[in-house]
Amino acid sequence: MKSLSKKMLAGTAVAAAVLVGSVGTLVAQEKPVIATVVKISGIPWFDRMNTGVDAFAEANPDVDASQSGPATADSAQQLQIIQDLVAKGVNALAVVPMDPAVLEGTFKRAMERGVVVVTHEADNQVNTHADVEAFDNADYGAALNERLAECMGKQGKWTTFVGSLGSRTHMQWVGAGEENAKKYADMQLVDPNNESFDDANGTYEKAKEILRKHPDIKGFQTSAGNDVLGVGRAIDEAGLTGKVCLVGTGLPNPSADLLESGAITAIGFWDPQKAGMAMNAVAKLLLEKKEVTNGIDLGVEGYNKVTVKKGAGEGLLIVGNGMVLADKATYKEHLF
Repeated sequence: MKSLSKKMLAGTAVAAAVLVGSVGTLVAQEKPVIATVVKISGIPWFDRMNTGVDAFAEANPDVDASQSGPATADSAQQLQIIQDLVAKGVNALAVVPMDPAVLEGTFKRAMERGVVVVTHEADNQVNTHADVEAFDNADYGAALNERLAECMGKQGKWTTFVGSLGSRTHMQWVGAGEENAKKYADMQLVDPNNESFDDANGTYEKAKEILRKHPDIKGFQTSAGNDVLGVGRAIDEAGLTGKVCLVGTGLPNPSADLLESGAITAIGFWDPQKAGMAMNAVAKLLLEKKEVTNGIDLGVEGYNKVTVKKGAGEGLLIVGNGMVLADKATYKEHLF
């Protein structure tokens, strides 16, 4: 990339050069590398994100963009992958942190070496050049809860699920949900913040426990992409479809059968494909030393006129407008 400065390349991919001819001419062989690292590989949410990273790579042949992630939702495994990528000399990282706090030290050292760091779902990340959010997370959590309250008739017991207690956005969403529910005196939150680790089977088992403990429960608000599948299955098998409401983050295709049956009331989401593209677009702009300003068009649907402000550290917080809520009547408009 011609606009990439020699200073930003220092200590990274410039080592990838070969000696050509007897005069010792050095010719660089590598394009700048943008490495996307997700919370967990092999699940629908991040498989969809991978299609975005691949699309970005195809549209930007002057960079080498790819995605990886741990086999399970484990912050230590994700940290090791990132450390290995930094050691290999990537130029930029685009990361969806499992737990932002776990990555702070590694990100700081990477940035000191000249690596561009971009994050997603981590607006509290201090050591990042830019965090990209699909929408305002408090608005999203409140919107999920308002849809749940509507289904519940604004009364009864309800509970929440998160991928992990360290997942920044998940805790923001359920926190905003709790605040929204305070408007309704007859809604009672019980046993909140159940950790799912994005495991549909584990979530199913936990949801069954909650249904046994609280046979009069009326609602679930969930966060990780697989949570609606596990909770929805538990509701369906218990014969509680139409009696217990379920609203949470999920994707249309995996959720289709449970939306059709009514076991899932509604899903909220943004397109992980577009988020992957947006993260990589920001990383490329920063590698090119281009300014990311308020209202900039990242060239990605949902990120055409982003809000840009100061982040938790010295970096930027970039917020798009990609929120979608869908139910049985509308999910087919967004199939992926």
